[in-house]
Amino acid sequence: MFSNAKTKTHAISSYLEKNLKLNLHARSISSLKVVWRKDQELDRTIENDKRIKQCARVVKEVLNEPGQVIPLRYLEKRRERMRLKVKVETFLNQNPALFDVYYDRIKPKTEPVRFLRFTDRFRQFLDEEKLILRDNEAFVVSKLCKLLMMSKNKVVSADKLLHVKREFGFPNDFLVDLVPKYPQYFRLTGFPGEGKSFLELVSWNPEFAKSVIEQRAEEESRCMGIRVRPNFNIKLPPGFVLRKEMREWVRDWMELDYISPYMDVSHLDQASREMEKRTVGVFHELLSLSLYKRIPVPILGKFCDEYRFSNAFSSAFTRHSGIFYMSLKGGIETAMLREAYKGDKLIDLDPLLQIREKFVELLEAGWRQRAHELRSKQEKIKKDMELLATRVGE
Repeated sequence: MFSNAKTKTHAISSYLEKNLKLNLHARSISSLKVVWRKDQELDRTIENDKRIKQCARVVKEVLNEPGQVIPLRYLEKRRERMRLKVKVETFLNQNPALFDVYYDRIKPKTEPVRFLRFTDRFRQFLDEEKLILRDNEAFVVSKLCKLLMMSKNKVVSADKLLHVKREFGFPNDFLVDLVPKYPQYFRLTGFPGEGKSFLELVSWNPEFAKSVIEQRAEEESRCMGIRVRPNFNIKLPPGFVLRKEMREWVRDWMELDYISPYMDVSHLDQASREMEKRTVGVFHELLSLSLYKRIPVPILGKFCDEYRFSNAFSSAFTRHSGIFYMSLKGGIETAMLREAYKGDKLIDLDPLLQIREKFVELLEAGWRQRAHELRSKQEKIKKDMELLATRVGE
C-alpha cells in the first residue's frame, strides 16, 4: 500500500515538475526582452528604395485600369491610396519616362480631358519584364511551391498570395497565367478577389523541401569534408551587447536541433523553445525567398494561421536581433534578414531583381532627361536676362 502511495506521489511530483518546466520555458520566451537598437545602414536601404517604390505604386494603379489608360483627374483622386505626397501633375514632371499625356473624351459627347498612357520606353520595359519572368519561370514555380509546403495544410489563401506578389517577385497574373500551366503542383479553388479562393499543393517535391540554411550546411559539409549542423548565423550589429541572461538563453537555444520550416510540427507545443526555433526558421526562409530579403511585418501578420505564428510573433524579430533587424523606417515595421546585407547593400541578388534594375534604368533615364531640360531652361533664362541687360545698358 505504501509503495503504491509512494509511486503515486512520485508520479504527481514528476507531473508538477514537468509542467513547471514547461511554464518556465513559456515564460522565459515571452518575458525575454531585448532593447531595440537602430541600424542606420539597414534603414538606409529602405530609404534608398522609397522613390522607386512610389513610382511602382503609381504604375500599378494604371496597369490595373482597362486599356491601361486613365484620366489624370481620376488618378489625382487616388493620391491618398497611392501614398503620393505631391500632385499627380508634379509627379509626372518629376518622372517623365513613365507616362505620356494626351486628350480624349470620357464619354462620347463630353469635352476632351487629359488622359495618361504609358510611354513607348515603359512599354519596352514591360516586354523586357516578360522575358525575365519567362527565363525564370521554374524559379518562380519553386518559390510558390515552397510557400505552400511550409503552410499548415499545404494550402494558402489565393488573395493573400496576390497581396504579397511584389514581395516575392510573382508576375501580375500568376494565378491565371502561371498556375494552370503546372497542374502537377497546384490546384486553384474558388475565384481570386472574392476572399474564398485558395491555392493548394498537389504534390510534394523533395527538391524544394530544403531551406536556405540546410542547403548552406550541405555546401559547407562538402567543402570541409565533415558534417556541419544546420543553424542560424548570428550577426550582432557593432556596439550591440546582450545582457547575460539573454546570452545564456540564446546559447542554449542555438544548441537545440534546427527544425526545418518544411517539417510537420503539429505535435509541438506553441509555447515551447522548439516551436520558437521552427518559427524563426520559417521567418528566415520567407525573408530568404523574398526579393529584398525583407518584408513588412503587417504583411507577415496576414499569414499567422497558415504558418502557425503566435499573436505576438513580431517580438521574435527583436528577441533574435542577431538574425533579424526590425526597421521602423517610414512608420512601418519591416523585418529584415541581417545576413543578406553588407552595409546597406544586398549580398546575393535574387534573379528576379533584374526587373527592378531595368525599371531603375528607365526612371534614371527620365530623371536625366528632366535635369537636362531644366538646365537648358535655366541657361536660356540666363541668356535672355543677359541680353535684356545689354539692351538696357545701350
